[in-house]
Amino acid sequence: MPTAVINPRIRGFICTTAHPAGCAANVRGLVDLARKGGPGKGIGAVLVVGSSTGYGLASLTTALFGYGADAVGVCFERPANGDKPGSAGFYNLAEVHRQAKAAGRKLTTINGDAFSHAVKAQTIAAVKALGRPIDMVVYSLASPKRKDPDSDTVWSSVLKPLGDAYTAKTVDLDTDAIKDVTLPTASAEEKSNTIKVMGGEDWRMWMDALQAAGVLAPTCRTVAYSYIGPKITHPIYRAGTIGAAKDHLEATGRELNAHLAKTGGGAWVSVNKALVTQASSAIPVVPLYISLLFKVMKARGSHEDTGEQIVRLFKDHIGPGRTPKLDEQARIRVDDWELDPAVQAEVDALWGQVSTANLRSISDYDGFKAGFRRLFGFEVPGVDYAQPVEVAATLD
Repeated sequence: MPTAVINPRIRGFICTTAHPAGCAANVRGLVDLARKGGPGKGIGAVLVVGSSTGYGLASLTTALFGYGADAVGVCFERPANGDKPGSAGFYNLAEVHRQAKAAGRKLTTINGDAFSHAVKAQTIAAVKALGRPIDMVVYSLASPKRKDPDSDTVWSSVLKPLGDAYTAKTVDLDTDAIKDVTLPTASAEEKSNTIKVMGGEDWRMWMDALQAAGVLAPTCRTVAYSYIGPKITHPIYRAGTIGAAKDHLEATGRELNAHLAKTGGGAWVSVNKALVTQASSAIPVVPLYISLLFKVMKARGSHEDTGEQIVRLFKDHIGPGRTPKLDEQARIRVDDWELDPAVQAEVDALWGQVSTANLRSISDYDGFKAGFRRLFGFEVPGVDYAQPVEVAATLD
């Protein structure tokens, strides 16, 4: 098997390498959190669409190891090619498969375009092979593009405001300097395309296909993930094109809930906390906000990483026997600790002070950058990066 010493290759919010041992160590941490935070039983089978990184990966490990579920996951990841490393998501799932096999859990991964009819059909076949209906569907796709499953049309999302052009402070991830960034106003077509990519249409198509195939339990619950954020990021995020897509996602959740509730099931959107993810790192303004937020929340002892957030979501809201606590728009809110008024007041004060000169002293920018590297298996405690590692991995 090919081995190599793998180093991070990072420019801005792009990392083109991933470390198998580091990714495996990250997953083992998620598994430990799941086991400590769950009862070990209660969910028969789960489907996670977008299972390889971030909230989807944490949802998969929480269901498997915290609630004893068997699972089918859907991802779009790159395996190793010779001595060229695979993607972080592929290595993440390779370790989940190892852990699931050791625990006697069934796990099947479908690697392909989750927007396509073909992958939906493959997934349904994998669910039927489990021999039990799906009790929970987690929809956690994060893609910049979506191909229409019925044509050659490809929609691309954009991050732009819907009102006036927006200027705010951001941090250059290459130079570590604070600068201003200006985003132009989105066109009507850009707004529509972003909704096509990041709205609720594909979530509904998944639920319709699964129900038509007869593989959903009558009491099936489904959850998708969203974000609102603070006033600092409001013009660029919630009041922009992505916010319009999230509005559509949340409206879809309410419609699905009205249908599933007839047989004792439910559908909800969970509004989650700002975290270091591949997606959040690519959004101007957000990395600087996260660096300040983490400084405040870590000092208060209220900070959660992805695994801890999802364990709390299952435990308090969507796990077996739990009744979700909803806001006035029928959303689950596990961003409550982030949006605590006292937390936001501290962040606002730091936002007014932050500069290139004091960035590292008044924020957790170093923690943000380390967290970004850990997404790809780098800077993980206990991993010897000077040693060659096998680059090949399998999802079985």
